[in-house]
Amino acid sequence: MSQFLDDLRWRGLIAQTTDEKELASALEKPITLYIGFDPTAPSIHVGNLVVLLVLRRFQLAGHHPIALVGGATGLVGDPSGRNEERSLNSSEIVEQWVNRIKLQVSSVLDFKVAANPAVVVNNLDWTSPLSAIEFLRDIGKHFSVNQMLSKDSVANRLEGGISYTEFSYQVLQAFDFLELYRRNKCTLQLGGSDQWGNIVAGLDLIRRVESGSGHAVTVPLLTKADGTKFGKTAAGSVWLDPEMTSPYAFFQYWLNSDDKDVINFLKVFSFKSRAEIEAIEKEHNENPGARNAHRALARELTSLIHGEETSARVEEAAKALFGQGDLNTLDEKTLSSALSELPRVQISANEEFPTWVDLLAAAGVVDSKSAARRIVKEGGAYLNNEKISGEDFRLEKSHFLCGKYAVLRKGKRDLAAVELG
Repeated sequence: MSQFLDDLRWRGLIAQTTDEKELASALEKPITLYIGFDPTAPSIHVGNLVVLLVLRRFQLAGHHPIALVGGATGLVGDPSGRNEERSLNSSEIVEQWVNRIKLQVSSVLDFKVAANPAVVVNNLDWTSPLSAIEFLRDIGKHFSVNQMLSKDSVANRLEGGISYTEFSYQVLQAFDFLELYRRNKCTLQLGGSDQWGNIVAGLDLIRRVESGSGHAVTVPLLTKADGTKFGKTAAGSVWLDPEMTSPYAFFQYWLNSDDKDVINFLKVFSFKSRAEIEAIEKEHNENPGARNAHRALARELTSLIHGEETSARVEEAAKALFGQGDLNTLDEKTLSSALSELPRVQISANEEFPTWVDLLAAAGVVDSKSAARRIVKEGGAYLNNEKISGEDFRLEKSHFLCGKYAVLRKGKRDLAAVELG
């Protein structure tokens, strides 16, 4: 187990732990551990994936994983990492999001393995039966307000103001750890490094109420080499839900990783061994232009979340868009997903179709029609990967893939989509 913890540390996945020698000793036998996700959106995002994959690593090492989806804490709001009060959602919305996140977690954890199947729980199950008086008497009495005020998540908000609702979040999270200790003999909680104070509060509650003990491990909050926030694009967060972030966009997010980030991302997100990653790193350093590390990362993560078949389809779509494959082989769903991130022009089937020059300018890929004409003259104009030789070239119905889409390309990498309405 010390080797297991060493591997987590090599991957940069340990920020803080309780006594590491005691933890390593406890991990010599299978233990039960958990992480929690609050349903603050219809989906979890790739930032949540960091700690979820750590839970999966513990499962692969023989331990019993629990994924807690916070039907109760999601109604309250966690102040960690926020400078303002969270907007609260209705119980009906939170319940819908809980059910969606349960399904997403199942793509990462193994619920069928006989020895240590994963479990998903909802903290509303043990929180809602309690009256306010019972909660205050049985749980609240064990918390010192002075200690609660000293937690970073609270202290950082005191000047600007924090509601009692969010102030009480740490009590609810600690109660979760206590209940899982009682119900499932859970003795380890994982979380992001911003959750350390809340996790330690849970350990203290277990000690006070049950005279028991447990452990905590936090994972560093992931940052990118250029200082920008991990998991964000110009379009917003990168979600695991395919309706919120298409599988194609998900694949492209990893494929477009900065050269300075890609090996670190492989350590954090990949289940490849240390030897495999070091071999990829050596190859990457020798020939970064080949982008083999990026492709390995994108394939593994897209296969994990969306399945190997979908991963293969979107990779073929990416190749086809840039002239390395046949666009006609793509089904409509994959093609639509691939084109969803591109500049787009919609035209009517009942009117005369514009020229390639008109469409490229309308899509905003070039500044003017004269610039588009120059691209044609220089031999850099393509429609569905076929070179356009004349600036008066006009689209026809037969050019539309799946009867609906056409792909404009300027040079090697500048693309736009045309949609027939």
